[in-house]
Amino acid sequence: MELLRLRYGLLAAVLLLSACDSAAPQATKQALVLEGKTMGTYWRVSVAGVDSARAPALRKKIQAQLDADDRLLSTWKPDSALSRFNQSRSTAPWPVSEAMSDIVTTSLRIGRKTDSAMDITIGPLVNLWGFGPEKQPINTPDQAQIEAARALTGLEHLRVINSAGQQWLQKDLPALYVDLSTVGEGFAADRLARLMEREGISRYLVSVGGAVTTRGLNAEGRAWRVAIQKPTDRENAAQAIVDLNGHGISTSGSYRNYYELNGQRISHVIDPTTGRPIQHRLVSATVIAPTALEADGWDTGLMVLGVEKAKKVALKEGLAVYLIVKEDNGFTTWMSPQFTSFLLSEKN
Repeated sequence: MELLRLRYGLLAAVLLLSACDSAAPQATKQALVLEGKTMGTYWRVSVAGVDSARAPALRKKIQAQLDADDRLLSTWKPDSALSRFNQSRSTAPWPVSEAMSDIVTTSLRIGRKTDSAMDITIGPLVNLWGFGPEKQPINTPDQAQIEAARALTGLEHLRVINSAGQQWLQKDLPALYVDLSTVGEGFAADRLARLMEREGISRYLVSVGGAVTTRGLNAEGRAWRVAIQKPTDRENAAQAIVDLNGHGISTSGSYRNYYELNGQRISHVIDPTTGRPIQHRLVSATVIAPTALEADGWDTGLMVLGVEKAKKVALKEGLAVYLIVKEDNGFTTWMSPQFTSFLLSEKN
């Protein structure tokens, strides 16, 4: 199984507007659109000003890049770099790649700024509730099971060491289990953006699951536009439309990835403090940031925090944030001042 099975391979809560990527073949003002599957979700790359003859080779390079990312970060593959670290019971520094060091460093920084709401060490809880490689539980985990899993978590038990061009991860709990699913889509989207740059492509929109990043103008000479999905199981229902202006965007939502257990809806978003899936009114958090990785980390932390705490963090950190909140008679939205500069339209 793949890294991002956490989201069950569904198209996440950020959708590309089809009008931007119309697929009429060979037209002068049409984007070249490539698509595929990776890490339990879908990837999509739209590029402008690129000869369609490059499509086969470009698709191959994209898939190879994503496969390499999966071998790095997957908790579903026992031989991935992350799985080997998790399986080790050593508390000595563990050598890792620069890419692994970067994603963990960013995750730890966001974790600290969200008071550990975004916690990449909650793998034991993710697995306990059935959103990791292990099977879904037959019965709701009891408090003793939850506390046992929580005892194996904590950002304070993980650190990154950088010295003389080398990088290591170190844990002081032998059974610490790092799960990077919450930031994997953003990481992969950024890596695809860098691949486009290496290929000499300066006008693109790339997405991996719910993480998107763009550069330049689309094939019609206009800004790439992205739609934030309404909190519904229906595809292509837009709540708001934004122009990323070269930034990354990611949305975390509690309304798509869940299962039913003993008559209750179990969300994949787990609160590290309680060890349980969230149950508050915030159903969607969208973040626009300089990179898709950052956006992917922040949206998870804000979802865990809930409406009021998420607002406070967004304002304190100067984040571009868009929240969708469940009310008794429908939904309301809130956006930070920084988000308004990206907003093109909002729908009721």
